[in-house]
Amino acid sequence: MAQNIYDDPDFFRAYSGLPRSVNGLDGAPEWPSLRALLPDVSGRRLIDLGCGFGWFCRWAVNAGASEVLGIDISEKMLARAVAETADANVSYERKDLDDLDLPPSKFDIAYSSLTLHYLTDLDRLFTTVHDSLVPSGVFVFSVEHPIYTAPSSPQWVADPTGRVTWPLDQYLAEGPRSTDWLTAGVLKHHRTIETYVSTLRVAGFVLSALREWGPSLEQIDQEPDWSRERERPPFLLVAAQRD
Repeated sequence: MAQNIYDDPDFFRAYSGLPRSVNGLDGAPEWPSLRALLPDVSGRRLIDLGCGFGWFCRWAVNAGASEVLGIDISEKMLARAVAETADANVSYERKDLDDLDLPPSKFDIAYSSLTLHYLTDLDRLFTTVHDSLVPSGVFVFSVEHPIYTAPSSPQWVADPTGRVTWPLDQYLAEGPRSTDWLTAGVLKHHRTIETYVSTLRVAGFVLSALREWGPSLEQIDQEPDWSRERERPPFLLVAAQRD
């Protein structure tokens, strides 16, 4: 079972104040790159795995999707998603993605943003998603980059000259990591890039795109605080197709 940290009051309060929580997709700097991996959603049936406040679900239906299902484990996140969604073509369900069951060949596109690194059973989830897609269906997702999730003590370190770096250890030691992010004891699961790709292939997907995302120089001009994110990619973006 995945940890439901988002229903922790302190975590939820802090998370709700993040730019991506306040401004939605426009507050997520990786969104343009992730959107570019998506096919045309017009007339398609979509599922959002870890839908949070429902930003992507609302974007998809506004972009012409015929049906969008958002799934999340957090009661607090879903309550806000429902309150802010007025379109009958969007529905939400509360489920744990580690135990998810879906109807076969139901969706044209599966999407997930910064959720899968919370799951304990990625093999099961990828197989479930594969079987829920129509033939040639597309799966697009982002996760925290393995360089970001690997360290036993993830934090920026400054050398005597003031240069900031991201020390890396434990990269090949896959498994849970307890980190302090917004609140203490947030549990994430570190996996290598190889594991993400090989797990997709075993589940029956063909990899079509993989991007190690970092902010562009143009984005840094607009948000100088993002400059340190060029030291290591914070996110891994992936697109795959059902074989």
